[in-house]
Amino acid sequence: MMKLTLSDPKYLKEGVSIISELVTEGTFKITPDNIELIAMDPANVAMVVFKLMGSTFTEYDVKKPEFLGINLNNLKQVLKRAKTNDSVTLEVEENKLKITLKGTSTRTFHLPLIDVEEKEQKVPDLKFAATITTDSEILNEAIEDADIVGESVSFIADSKRFLVSATGDLNKANIDIDAGESTKITATSKVKSKYSIEYLKKMIQGSKLSSKVKIEFAKDYPLKLDYVEKNKVQLAFVLAPRVDND
Repeated sequence: MMKLTLSDPKYLKEGVSIISELVTEGTFKITPDNIELIAMDPANVAMVVFKLMGSTFTEYDVKKPEFLGINLNNLKQVLKRAKTNDSVTLEVEENKLKITLKGTSTRTFHLPLIDVEEKEQKVPDLKFAATITTDSEILNEAIEDADIVGESVSFIADSKRFLVSATGDLNKANIDIDAGESTKITATSKVKSKYSIEYLKKMIQGSKLSSKVKIEFAKDYPLKLDYVEKNKVQLAFVLAPRVDND
């Protein structure tokens, strides 16, 4: 039997809300240390990795690892009902996930646990040529600027700057981000890779969880975005590159 209580529902609530934009169902692995979800989107273009540390909870009673398959849209709808000052308790009862929201009133929801047909996902071991750490807001603005112009965006980096570039039928947008106080860049050489803006717009919602983002990529290679609040939460995404056929 497990019992988990959060006095601040923010990280779970926002995390599930962001993930549900990409993945409809997934399996939470609940260990004595943390809650973890690793899932691929239905098109196999993006992977999401979510970890909520046990230290975030006011009560974290897990004797042995448990696996909870759940419809993430249903879970999102329930967590949406949690107000800022509500505590959220998760338990398993008769093959259902029991969620108790406690504030001025006590509300209880039961969601069916489902068998998620999938092999256990492993995070791929990727080697990146460029690593940029910057304010989440800087990346958000760059993606929103690029979105005006095209459906895909090129990330270009060398040791001095990070360039986000998009080209449409007639339009072009370049967003230059120089290395400095809020942006740290490590690049072995100049690298360029292209990604889907549609996916990136969903992923940059990770800024709701952390004010900093780590961006890693290489030439025509998967992108990794990592949002971390130390000892609390990690939300990471891996996105396949878009390779032009021309």
